[in-house]
Amino acid sequence: MHVSERYREAWEGYWRGTSGTQGAAIWDVDPSLAAAPHCALLLPYADASLPVVDLGCGNGTQTRYLATRFARATGVDLSHAAIAHARHADPAGRAEFEQLDLVDRAAVRELGGRLGDSNVYMRAVIHQSEPQDRPQVAAAVADLLGERGRAFVAELTSAAKGVLRQAAQRSGGPPEKLRRVFEHGLKPGSAEDEETPALLRAAGLTILADGDTGLAQTERMPDGTLLELPARWYVLARA
Repeated sequence: MHVSERYREAWEGYWRGTSGTQGAAIWDVDPSLAAAPHCALLLPYADASLPVVDLGCGNGTQTRYLATRFARATGVDLSHAAIAHARHADPAGRAEFEQLDLVDRAAVRELGGRLGDSNVYMRAVIHQSEPQDRPQVAAAVADLLGERGRAFVAELTSAAKGVLRQAAQRSGGPPEKLRRVFEHGLKPGSAEDEETPALLRAAGLTILADGDTGLAQTERMPDGTLLELPARWYVLARA
């Protein structure tokens, strides 16, 4: 299986039109607001001597941080343009980057075969995937973990839709970075609250820990605070 051509082109078009500069994408926050606190939740359960795979890495901001916490870090993304941005932003080669369709089970398993048991980091991928592809995205997490890996997955909750709606309806219309997401036909926050844990369990994963959080964005609210989208996080192992 593969993602639809429409979905592939939506992401390719988005990243072709987005600078690789950190913060150009609405979700591309400093790691101190994302991967760093997420590692604090994951590492008590994970073996940091194993590789880590960043699923949906975009321009690689979080992957480069993960490379400082794990023995080896690989960022994968559906978009070739995103991977080009990630490689350009990492001239020292701290991390590795490659294009990957998470719905392509054979390609995911080939990567898993090369890396061996791995930890997984996935921030806000299921919620914007097309509904028919979400089981395969969850299965990709399980495939890459093997027996020893652990995963950190964070996904938007249904409450995020209200926050996004409020941001989109402000005076003057949606802020620039959010407007560009909508213009490319991307649909944040489209998964229901119970869908994510159900998909993860159906993929053969056990939830070791979970909790509520907020995913910071690079746009600001009218009062100057960063836009933050309600989310839930999970630390996972193979059942």
